[in-house]
Amino acid sequence: MAKGIRFYETGGPEVLTWEALEVGEPGTGEVRVRHEAVGLNFADTYFRSGLYPAALPAGMGVEGAGVVEAVGPGVDDFAEGDRVTYTGSPLGAYSTERVMPAQHLIKLPDTIPFDVAAATTMRGLTTSYLLRRIAPGLEAGDTVLLHAAAGGVGLLFTQWARHLGIDVIGTVSTDAKAEVARAHGCTHTIVYTRENVAERVRELTGGAGVPVVFDSIGRTTYQSSVDSLARRGLLVCFGTASGQVPPINAMELAVKGSLYVTRPALADYIADPTERADLAGELFSHIESGRISVDINQRYALEDAVQAHIDLESGKSVGCSVFSL
Repeated sequence: MAKGIRFYETGGPEVLTWEALEVGEPGTGEVRVRHEAVGLNFADTYFRSGLYPAALPAGMGVEGAGVVEAVGPGVDDFAEGDRVTYTGSPLGAYSTERVMPAQHLIKLPDTIPFDVAAATTMRGLTTSYLLRRIAPGLEAGDTVLLHAAAGGVGLLFTQWARHLGIDVIGTVSTDAKAEVARAHGCTHTIVYTRENVAERVRELTGGAGVPVVFDSIGRTTYQSSVDSLARRGLLVCFGTASGQVPPINAMELAVKGSLYVTRPALADYIADPTERADLAGELFSHIESGRISVDINQRYALEDAVQAHIDLESGKSVGCSVFSL
């Protein structure tokens, strides 16, 4: 019997329940996947809290890696025994196995372990589209600001940026996290709990500011992000860990240098199968070559999802977290 996490109401981590699941056989266009590892992402807390809508009751999680155990009618690209990973599919990844649409699957190279895939598919594809689609004009020698530089996306982003020759100013909450961020490619770190981010960015850039700010925090960092931008700079709001960004004042953007703001979503950059394959292929090549190393610093059993969410929201986590099955 399969088991997994479900929730029947939105709220804190305590709403997550561990229970038996009826999985069944895959229908048309579907496969049954047996999970070997499952990703833990901050976005999971958004569904649990109600920030992101979900029809209740619901499963939890959108990222996993495992083996295809059965294939439904109309599925031609995958076969029983295939190693796969995925992100962005319907909720339900926090489970030992599940039936899901085959269209969300990505074939996983034999050289990449399941736990690495579960730790990096969402974070890695996010990093990929941020660097290769959102701001493709960045060049070697450019400097950007990245919030949460010691987080799961942060540690992948800094390594990839270093490979491209891009300097990263990373914000972190502690000196320990600053050391981790620098070890993974950050050129400069700012401990935001005691330093003024925008002022420090101006100091590090000779007063000019940065052309791009990558902000996954949201409400509490929005103003410092705006204030850190160079003329005609771009603010990329790709997360809301501290809450939604405040209403945007268009005139402020003009006064501060004709600034741009975008709020992208990963789903819109992996909806096309060809683009998803391109982004995943580049990610996997960096991991296989060792240009990007993956630190899995927190591991949990699926039945410990409540504690995993508590740790994630408390800011204790560094780098990537996974559920090991």
